[in-house]
Amino acid sequence: MKFNKLIPELSVKNFDKSLYFYIRILGFTKEYERKESKFAFMNLQGSQIMIEEINDHWNTGKLEYPFGRGINFQIEVDNINFVLKKLNKENYPLFKKPKENWYRKDDIFIGNKEFLVMDPDGYLLRFCEDIGTKQIEDIKD
Repeated sequence: MKFNKLIPELSVKNFDKSLYFYIRILGFTKEYERKESKFAFMNLQGSQIMIEEINDHWNTGKLEYPFGRGINFQIEVDNINFVLKKLNKENYPLFKKPKENWYRKDDIFIGNKEFLVMDPDGYLLRFCEDIGTKQIEDIKD
């Protein structure tokens, strides 16, 4: 396994609840775990993330729900419907419903079909699926 150069590590309130969410509901694979530290390293189609139960080692201030205010983590998957079905099966609420969005990069637009979901601690996860590119003149307001 190759480690990405940037891997977020999220402090979580309840390790078992978060591990269940990421593995059972979202479909991440647990690459390894340190049970004594309540830590896990996970992967989903190349997106890597770590979780660790709050231990005051990394805290820079008081953690209050929702954690991670001001940030969202984009997770690209082959097909967002796979994740949506798993969330729906668990009756897990979405923060934002699936939508096509087009983002300008120089003289083209990059398309994503995406939705947002909050994990049990309030971290915002944006799952996206690549839907191609368009020229500027192909985008209608």
